[in-house]
Amino acid sequence: SDSNASFLRAARAGNLDKVVEYLKGGIDINTCNQNGLNALHLAAKEGHVGLVQELLGRGSSVDSATKKGNTALHIASLAGQAEVVKVLVKEGANINAQSQNGFTPLYMAAQENHIDVVKYLLENGANQSTATEDGFTPLAVALQQGHNQAVAILLENDTKGKVRLPALHIAARKDDTKSAALLLQNDHNADVQSKMMVNRTTESGFTPLHIAAHYGNVNVATLLLNRGAAVDFTARNGITPLHVASKRGNTNMVKLLLDRGGQIDAKTRDGLTPLHCAARSGHDQVVELLLERGAPLLARTKNGLSPLHMAAQGDHVECVKHLLQHKAPVDDVTLDYLTALHVAAHCGHYRVTKLLLDKRANPNARALNGFTPLHIACKKNRIKVMELLVKYGASIQAITESGLTPIHVAAFMGHLNIVLLLLQNGASPDVTNIRGETALHMAARAGQVEVVRCLLRNGALVDARAREEQTPLHIASRLGKTEIVQLLLQHMAHPDAATTNGYTPLHISAREGQVDVASVLLEAGAAHSLATKKGFTPLHVAAKYGSLDVAKLLLQRRAAADSAGKNGLTPLHVAAHYDNQKVALLLLEKGASPHATAKNGYTPLHIAAKKNQMQIASTLLNYGAETNIVTKQGVTPLHLASQEGHTDMVTLLLDKGANIHMSTKSGLTSLHLAAQEDKVNVADILTKHGADQDAHTKLGYTPLIVACHYGNVKMVNFLLKQGANVNAKTKNGYTPLHQAAQQGHTHIINVLLQHGAKPNATTANGNTALAIAKRLGYISVVDTLKVVTEEVTTTTTTITEKHKLNVPETMTEVLDVSDEEGDDTMTGDGGEYLRPEDLKELGDDSLPSSQFLDGMNYLRYSLEGGRSDSTMPSSDRSHTLSHASYLRDSAVMDDSVVIPSHQVSTLAKEAERNSYRLSWGTENLDNVALSSSPIHSGFLVSFMVDARGGAMRGCRHNGLRIIIPPRKCTAPTRVTCRLVKRHRLATMPPMVEGEGLASRLIEVGPSGAQFLGKLHLPTAPPPLNEGESLVSRILQLGPPGTKFLGPVIVEIPHFAALRGKERELVVLRSENGDSWKEHFCDYTEDELNEILNGMDEVLDSPEDLEKKRICRIITRDFPQYFAVVSRIKQDSNLIGPEGGVLSSTVVPQVQAVFPEGALTKRIRVGLQAQPMHSELVKKILGNKATFSPIVTLE
Repeated sequence: SDSNASFLRAARAGNLDKVVEYLKGGIDINTCNQNGLNALHLAAKEGHVGLVQELLGRGSSVDSATKKGNTALHIASLAGQAEVVKVLVKEGANINAQSQNGFTPLYMAAQENHIDVVKYLLENGANQSTATEDGFTPLAVALQQGHNQAVAILLENDTKGKVRLPALHIAARKDDTKSAALLLQNDHNADVQSKMMVNRTTESGFTPLHIAAHYGNVNVATLLLNRGAAVDFTARNGITPLHVASKRGNTNMVKLLLDRGGQIDAKTRDGLTPLHCAARSGHDQVVELLLERGAPLLARTKNGLSPLHMAAQGDHVECVKHLLQHKAPVDDVTLDYLTALHVAAHCGHYRVTKLLLDKRANPNARALNGFTPLHIACKKNRIKVMELLVKYGASIQAITESGLTPIHVAAFMGHLNIVLLLLQNGASPDVTNIRGETALHMAARAGQVEVVRCLLRNGALVDARAREEQTPLHIASRLGKTEIVQLLLQHMAHPDAATTNGYTPLHISAREGQVDVASVLLEAGAAHSLATKKGFTPLHVAAKYGSLDVAKLLLQRRAAADSAGKNGLTPLHVAAHYDNQKVALLLLEKGASPHATAKNGYTPLHIAAKKNQMQIASTLLNYGAETNIVTKQGVTPLHLASQEGHTDMVTLLLDKGANIHMSTKSGLTSLHLAAQEDKVNVADILTKHGADQDAHTKLGYTPLIVACHYGNVKMVNFLLKQGANVNAKTKNGYTPLHQAAQQGHTHIINVLLQHGAKPNATTANGNTALAIAKRLGYISVVDTLKVVTEEVTTTTTTITEKHKLNVPETMTEVLDVSDEEGDDTMTGDGGEYLRPEDLKELGDDSLPSSQFLDGMNYLRYSLEGGRSDSTMPSSDRSHTLSHASYLRDSAVMDDSVVIPSHQVSTLAKEAERNSYRLSWGTENLDNVALSSSPIHSGFLVSFMVDARGGAMRGCRHNGLRIIIPPRKCTAPTRVTCRLVKRHRLATMPPMVEGEGLASRLIEVGPSGAQFLGKLHLPTAPPPLNEGESLVSRILQLGPPGTKFLGPVIVEIPHFAALRGKERELVVLRSENGDSWKEHFCDYTEDELNEILNGMDEVLDSPEDLEKKRICRIITRDFPQYFAVVSRIKQDSNLIGPEGGVLSSTVVPQVQAVFPEGALTKRIRVGLQAQPMHSELVKKILGNKATFSPIVTLE
């Protein structure tokens, strides 16, 4: 009817109002014309988006079709109405609907080259493989019409591949030369910027030619090459199409690429050539082709693998044959000296192994670590290969670098059949590796029960002794391998076998907390009372390591709870020291005595008080420990807690009745010790509990005088506020003011004067504080005191008299009497830098060193190290009762070590005669005599020097000396010089293999206002190369940056062993503690005399310096730090284009020869040679090996 036609006309025109009006008038929304097109089809064709939405909203069917079977989506796609397409798809139109001849919307859009519609349909699930009845796909119609953009989009969206690739890559993958040709038709016009499409790459850098090579598509590859594809284009890792083709094994493709000039020896990033790729994948025809074309047989990968290694790795017999026929060396090695036979053995490839052996491969080839193919076969459990190797003469006794034979390896890996085969072939079960371990040790360590059983049945030595005398039973006990422990004991292993340090398996199970092992050992009759070399029983060890269950077991088996180890230590002492509360409680419950005393009189409570272990202390007190018990020197737990500043511990002890007034044998009370260490919180508690602020020691020191001596300002202020007597006097008549003046503490002098100290008070010798300060050259103290002191003029003779220092008792009495400033508390007199943690297990099998195991050597008194200089009280106040751990009190605690007072005074007189002062050290003790000739004196930390120059010797450290010749110092300067203490170093210098610290570090610094605080340590200790080591404490000089008018001399003692002339000393300097460089200071004897400028100072010859172990540094300025390092002797020389020879002075046969023209310019060449002494090698390895010297050339 007319109205229907008008309705459809309005729809085609997109007249929304009219269409709505007709619909309201009752016209059917699905009315269509004679071809079956309805309003939706017409609106879609014309692109009326709003009308399409309205019609769909009013119920028009989205998928209604025309007579030809086209839906609105077909029509919109054909017309390229992208917006309408989007609306229809969103409303659920069938995206893959087919019309009568099988056309899809995608086909229609592709045919008309409507790119955006094609893209949208593909993104929303259109299937491009749906073909028409004639078999045409959207891609085919786009190609036919020459729509290259549509072709590209369709190819790129080809979802058959795993990854989306560019169109040309897909064409290459499908070997679709038509598409490829179409895509490339405009390629010659491409601007160079966008580079030709033919060489465009995927993300990983592959071109279409790589893809064609991968799939072996020769047709497309030929097209691509004809259109300018780069035959050797390298992808991201250096992979060329030829690598790809070789790996895939396509002979025709390889041929094509080679014919087109592909580089046959191209290398990937890892160094693989096409021949490597073909050999690894076993493509023997390609291998043959590449070899005929001259591929490099000996090409190496980064790790040194040749094509032969690759073929062996893949078990490709034919490839191996080809390679060997082309004369590949059968024993060619990688960087690690692995041959193809090693590789085949590793992979267990019997056929290749046999082929290689038949071609005369060496069955005993040694890799870099000494492993032979047989070792590897045994490690990887390759039985057939192993039998084959033995048959072809592989040595069953071959040893690796670390002395392992094949049976060691098989035993460790637990390969029982191989162990049996080796034994049947005559392998000895008792042969040892470098550490002295047999196969039985190895099997025990790896927990291989069956192998252990097999070895024992075959007569392996059950108690074989490895390094440190360890037996397999020790190893199994340490690792808790109970079943192996039982097996070993059944085969009569000795349950009490001791290591060199006296450790039995029971000690070791106690240390590791292996209670099941301990139980088995005790059942087998292991003795629980045996002691290690250090006198520790298993119960001591359990107490040290907190092994509660083992301790319970030992006590159940009647182990003595109070067995006294070395120096009288009981397990309870040990548990208290290591704060193992549960073990301590257990010991007390089982009757351990809380009153037990060590040799020096220490009880467990002393230890707990010193180490602030509150719970252990409370438990001990609950079990009746005596609070006022004293050591041999009269030290109570309260003394120790006060000195360490443990407020809670002090309060606990006082609550439990500790006597606040008790003093040590020298008269020190707890308050004296708190004053000495500046522990104001503790002093506050003590004074509140009625401590006597003016208690006198035997020499008459009050806590205030002690605090003044040490420069503890906070404590001085506190005591004065509490009303301490500001004018108290010692036996020598010293007041707090005298003591502060003697020590140079200006700030304390000001505080004392404010609190009414009498400046005119005189000592027993008649000296005022001012006189003492003048004598010692403290300028700022003199300035402060001269204003308030009435000076009496006397003759000047007293100026030259030496001032005898007055020092509170702790110095003589409570100190370790060794000369070492920092003996480690836990390792007794062990080397200065060996800390317990340095001695932890080395490797996974050696026992920890004895020093670590029974570290509680605080009872290894300095008595043992009662060194020759034990009469010189140490100078470092950090160890007055203080850091003098109670351990260190060891010395203190033994009467034989304390210096009788008459001895001290004779020493003092002698010291005065020698013009050095006794090394009573305090922080800033200086002494500068004010005479006019150059100063010759001793110093502790600092000294003044001016234009007259001076020669100063360190009082604390024999051999430390600084010489500043006359007229070299620009202005009066206070020079400080001290050895750096270990606890000040944030990190110790890093040590490379073969290095050892051989002297202390020295700090040298300025005085007074510049540095009231502590001197700072280098932020970065000197970096050490292999074979170098620090051989002195780092020296810190000051003021840093001081420039002298001429050279000055610093001498520092070191502890290097130069082993004849094998090693030498070098001096490093650092301006700031961050970076270090070498300091050169070679001078002849004449030059040295010239430097001295007529000074009356004797300089030792180089030979004498070497004997005395003193290093001389000559410098024109002070860096902040010097360090002395020992290294292997370096011979160096300048060598230029003319050539030359550099020989080692240590091993003259070691030479570096430079032919003429080898060098283009003159450079300094350094040569080091470290001989390997044959006796040493023999001792370690027997006759198994010899070593050349180790040589480095720089």
